[in-house]
Amino acid sequence: MSKAKVYISRAVKPGVLVRLGEVCETRVWAGSGRCPADVFEKEIADVDAVLGTDGWTGELMDKAPRIRIIGLTAVGFDNVDIAAATRRGIIVTNTAGSLTDTVADLTFALILAVARRICEQDRWVRAGHWKTAGMTAMAWDVHHGTLGIIGLGRIGAEVAYRGLGFHMKVLYYDTVRRPELEKEHGYKFVDMDTLLKESDFVAINTALTPDTRGMIGQAQLAKMKRTAFLINTSRGPVVDEKALIKALQEDRIAGAGLDVLEKEPVDRHNPLLKMENVVVLPHVGSATEATRQAMVDLAADNILAVLQGKPPLTPVNPEVVSRLKKQRRDS
Repeated sequence: MSKAKVYISRAVKPGVLVRLGEVCETRVWAGSGRCPADVFEKEIADVDAVLGTDGWTGELMDKAPRIRIIGLTAVGFDNVDIAAATRRGIIVTNTAGSLTDTVADLTFALILAVARRICEQDRWVRAGHWKTAGMTAMAWDVHHGTLGIIGLGRIGAEVAYRGLGFHMKVLYYDTVRRPELEKEHGYKFVDMDTLLKESDFVAINTALTPDTRGMIGQAQLAKMKRTAFLINTSRGPVVDEKALIKALQEDRIAGAGLDVLEKEPVDRHNPLLKMENVVVLPHVGSATEATRQAMVDLAADNILAVLQGKPPLTPVNPEVVSRLKKQRRDS
């Protein structure tokens, strides 16, 4: 019996290929950057699984008639039509849990960077403006401030926990309440308006869904303190970027720390890049050696499990897993 075929659309370390190769026949995109669309479509035509972060529409899935699992090397799955995959019986998995602490670290790094004006002050020194001791712009304190978290999932909870180390009051808004964390750490569950009005730092840690797309717009930004900062390490389209730019230009909020934007890579003419009170990063929340490797390893584990008839570790559409299990049981 021939081995299942896996296409890997990103660079991975040899150890991953060795593990997959024990069960599967593997092919890897050997070029730099993202695999071109025409190459990708050709490569997926006869595979049972794909490992990578590629976008998937229903039309693209139909060009891979044998595919059983899409193993994403990311937590977010907004680039996959999950409903289309579910209808076709394709299991989609993500890397939930593998990057929690790393993204939480970066979220807090952005909080510190924008509040203490770290990037701005660094540029000021490098430009030769440090002529007299003590003649620098004043910043904002982080300690004892109010941290408002939108989305108290894995990452949001870790951001909140880091806030406790700075003696911060933690407010949170989520569709699911976390009473155990409220009791253990003193977090306060509030509605969105209260969070926006009372927080010194608003950290967005929610998935991009039809419900969250554009959830922070002009009306929401208008409710924030003029001294407050918006931090986004989730997905760019959660924030209405035009509204954010306008709020910053009109000094409606104090600044923003952004690891994600509506359009990536960012246009170099984007007004956000010209604002001293904004820190923009190139979507690097998970970008540490250890974490990126853990993400690839988890994606490979999911693929190996499914191709060997076992349930995946982190399915995005578990209903497909249940359906396939029932079909095997009934057959």
